[in-house]
Amino acid sequence: MSLQDKIMQDTKDAMKARDSVKLVTLRMVRAQMKDFQISKGEELTPDDEIAVLTNAAKKRREAIEMYEKSDRDDLLAKEKQELEIISAYLPEQLGEEEIGKIVSEVVSQVGASSAQDIGKVMGAVMGRLKGKADGKLVQEIVRKKLS
Repeated sequence: MSLQDKIMQDTKDAMKARDSVKLVTLRMVRAQMKDFQISKGEELTPDDEIAVLTNAAKKRREAIEMYEKSDRDDLLAKEKQELEIISAYLPEQLGEEEIGKIVSEVVSQVGASSAQDIGKVMGAVMGRLKGKADGKLVQEIVRKKLS
């Protein structure tokens, strides 16, 4: 069963259960996937599906951060619920230790030695960690390793 099929089935289940937050969130994710599919002009690959979900989760994290700064608890709770729903479809996220090991491997493979090589390292690392790690966290770890 593809990720899109699973989301479609869960959308139906949310309708039956009258879970409005989950229903709205899953419909929004399906719409984003459909938009991406139309812009791409072909069926989505599993990597494309993960990319759409990662992007949706990233938007929720940014919104949560902004709502925390502006003390909007009502909207904060909604965004956290949506992030939790979206995260259930994403692969398990790696911790700092695992990311650090991969970054160290890539740094030695690429031969990076200074902060000027961040772009090379980030490209290689993000290719290996597609959907499994937050880009901001990876960037912080790469900066620490190269500084």
